[in-house]
Amino acid sequence: MSTIYGIQYLRAVAALGVVVFHAAERTGHHFAIGAAGVDIFFVISGFIMWVISARRPMSPLAFLRDRVQRVVPIYWLATGVMVIGGLAGLFPNLVLSNGHVLASLLFVPMRSPSNGEIWPVLVQGWTLNYEMFFYAVFALTLLLPQALRLITMTAGFLALVTAGFVLESENALVVTYTQPILLEFVAGMVVARFWLQGRMAGPALGAALIIAAVAGFAALAVFGLPFGALVLGPLAVMLVIGTLALERAGWFRPRGLPILLGDASYSIYLWHTFAISVVVKACALVGVNPLASALIAVAAGTALGVLAYRLVEKPLTQRLRAALVSRPMQHSA
Repeated sequence: MSTIYGIQYLRAVAALGVVVFHAAERTGHHFAIGAAGVDIFFVISGFIMWVISARRPMSPLAFLRDRVQRVVPIYWLATGVMVIGGLAGLFPNLVLSNGHVLASLLFVPMRSPSNGEIWPVLVQGWTLNYEMFFYAVFALTLLLPQALRLITMTAGFLALVTAGFVLESENALVVTYTQPILLEFVAGMVVARFWLQGRMAGPALGAALIIAAVAGFAALAVFGLPFGALVLGPLAVMLVIGTLALERAGWFRPRGLPILLGDASYSIYLWHTFAISVVVKACALVGVNPLASALIAVAAGTALGVLAYRLVEKPLTQRLRAALVSRPMQHSA
């Protein structure tokens, strides 16, 4: 898929939002709206998967193989660092169990022995449980004619969300996979379908949608209003549609830093909390004020993510792809 620069910009914004959210949380500040970066990621994920499958037909197994090699190795590595750190006593609040570690590695929602929350060992990995579930269901729909895929996904996810409003269950699987946040993937797919058909808003409406979405996020943050997927999801969709409208009008260019941060957004998301923890503790020891500590933590978390992308994620992904390309050739030889 050719690069859609506006989407890369949005991925950078979403990743930075999550970094600021965690840095603020650790230093006694409040930036809860930064967590909406997850909602933006989910809409983008639905968009990208639909565009990829429409432009490059593939089998369910090929699709899953591609997603696994993109998502799993770096996540397992980050989870491994958490486990080693926990065993070494570096994370005193982390309680490890074999079952929870295995569930985390296999993207199976399970309550953490540390606090009872439905979190994996690497807490931010909770979003990957949703991502992998979406990928699995999406892969199954690739067996259907293209005309039936979107309606099938929409009906299935609506049924799950409806069940979530009706059922009363504490089961981690039921609680996780009946949340309204699932609909953000579907919304991204719908946007992608319009994008591929050339039916997008003009630049004026696109700019208005971006302004309205940003104003909505700001209002939620400033006034401390309650929010969840049913509020953040539509705002994220508006932001994506507006960005794509400006993309089509040629507003975005491949600027170095935003594109780098977009490329590194997955590594930033996975690794930033390690740097934030170290920086916040170090700043507390030397008496750095909380605001300065938060700013340093944001810079450190972002920098660690970019470094992990350059040194680990990118070369590892390239080697895995090269191995998959060469394997059929070797077999045929």
